[in-house]
Amino acid sequence: MSLTLDEARAVSDRVREHAIGLGATVTIAIVDDGGHLQVLDRMDDASPMSARIAPAKATSVALFRRDDTDLMNLQQAFPAVFAQIVDVAGTPIVAGKAARLIRRDGVVVGAIAIAGGTLEHDEACVDVGVGALSSPVST
Repeated sequence: MSLTLDEARAVSDRVREHAIGLGATVTIAIVDDGGHLQVLDRMDDASPMSARIAPAKATSVALFRRDDTDLMNLQQAFPAVFAQIVDVAGTPIVAGKAARLIRRDGVVVGAIAIAGGTLEHDEACVDVGVGALSSPVST
């Protein structure tokens, strides 16, 4: 079963609260297991470009079923293949930090990506998002 919209919203709310606590302004993108956007939450004053980067990163990790570091390694190893995949996928493929799969009971149910803050803030926020389904989420 894929991540539900209520779960995606609850995860986004947790990440937003964490970002506020860090003093960060970020964009949060959450997609279902097929890479379809469920939540796009651009905080006030977050970079306008982050609203394009975060969904592209989340979609990419969902479609490839690889977290950020693995996807970046794959892109570096096969740059020509990645260039062709963009045409086939019909969507930007962006391999970057702070983009991870969301799993429930070991099964991929979606993905989350953060953009717009410092790398440290983005990574801290994505960790909260990935862990949100492990702890109680009200839906």
